[in-house]
Amino acid sequence: MPAPEFPITPLLPQIAASLAAHPRLVLEAPPGAGKTTQVPLALLAAPWLNGQRILMLEPRRLAARAAAAFMARQLGEDVGQTVGYRIRHESRVSAATRIEVVTEAILTRMLQDDPALEGIGALLFDEFHERNLHSDLGLALALEVQSALRPDLRIVLMSATLEGERLARFLDAPRVASEGRSHPVEIAYLAARAHEPELAHLRRALETALADSDGDVLVFLPGKGEIERVRAVAEAVVAATARGGAVGVHALHGELALADQAQLLAPHPPEERRIVLATNVAESSITLPQVRAVVDSGLAREPRYDPVSGFSRLETVTISQASANQRAGRAGRTAPGACWRLWPQSQRLDPTIRPELAQVELSPLALELAAWGSDALRWLDPPPAAALAEARTRLQQLEAIDARGRITAHGRALLRLGTHPRLAHLIECAAPGHRGLACELAALIEARDPL
Repeated sequence: MPAPEFPITPLLPQIAASLAAHPRLVLEAPPGAGKTTQVPLALLAAPWLNGQRILMLEPRRLAARAAAAFMARQLGEDVGQTVGYRIRHESRVSAATRIEVVTEAILTRMLQDDPALEGIGALLFDEFHERNLHSDLGLALALEVQSALRPDLRIVLMSATLEGERLARFLDAPRVASEGRSHPVEIAYLAARAHEPELAHLRRALETALADSDGDVLVFLPGKGEIERVRAVAEAVVAATARGGAVGVHALHGELALADQAQLLAPHPPEERRIVLATNVAESSITLPQVRAVVDSGLAREPRYDPVSGFSRLETVTISQASANQRAGRAGRTAPGACWRLWPQSQRLDPTIRPELAQVELSPLALELAAWGSDALRWLDPPPAAALAEARTRLQQLEAIDARGRITAHGRALLRLGTHPRLAHLIECAAPGHRGLACELAALIEARDPL
């Protein structure tokens, strides 16, 4: 497959040269610029890499699979040869793999198992602006490894909405920016009418978007449950308003089957239109090729600490202005587009995404730090001291750490299970014959509220 031309392409020599001279880099590039799939391939032949592997961190499993598949196609190979991926419960890598796309928690495990990261020459943090707990922890650990053990290790932060100047100062790193490829997007606000039900509001927005635009319509919704409820509304709108060709209704979320994912990411005949009901996985992690209109609910599902249960729970929250800008930009990838925002224009959004570690329960982070043996790390935004102290108290109650904060043998056993320490404790301490039941209960609690 010949290498396509992306907006990032002219900058690839500059990126490689910068990393030859300096071990860290901040790369700003809007969605669709090609940073995710072109930068790793461009670095493969860099002399400083010296035949070592490149690890690219993706915050979402769907994006990790998609990025690996696209790069493999460019090389005319199957996934698992030069380019592979590793996510929770799934791996497609081989001895020949030079670029490995992984989700962020995988990097944490790799660093804990092998702090020197033998055989790895570069770490690329993609979509770093999402500020997941594991991306912040992974960066802090990687900086310590680079400082103490691996001065040759390259670290690149990539995103569409980075606070580039702040990050460059924090890392003492050069900053490279790509203009991207975009067209004007007209923004309209379509707030709910008085006493208008939510689904009726969404139906009105869908009817407007289909009538007033060409191409596909991308609808941002908080989660899979909302997608399933809106699907019937979208199908009714299509049945009532579609003219001049079929309009398909599709879902896009993190649990999407691989075959359905590939179908959505592939171009389709222009006479066909799609309504894609998506979570924020479509905000920046992946690119849908023919979207000309966006309907934005202004909502997302994010983890928040629940002091009653002592766990973090997914809650529906209002998105940031940075997220709203990213979502609207999806309509202007290939031609002028339009975005309908389902909130009043007078409503003000937070300017940027808050780091996850500032709003979740920190027992998993505290246990990782105990296993590392130190919390004297360089944090872009340090964990809140009170929340971290509370988490350590919980870990002492579980006998996962001792009174001096050192990890115990039981704590290491909890860490190996890869779930929240309290759920891991439930499994580890289950009576003989009840381990299976404990695993099922832990999976149910971790996945969603059973009620």
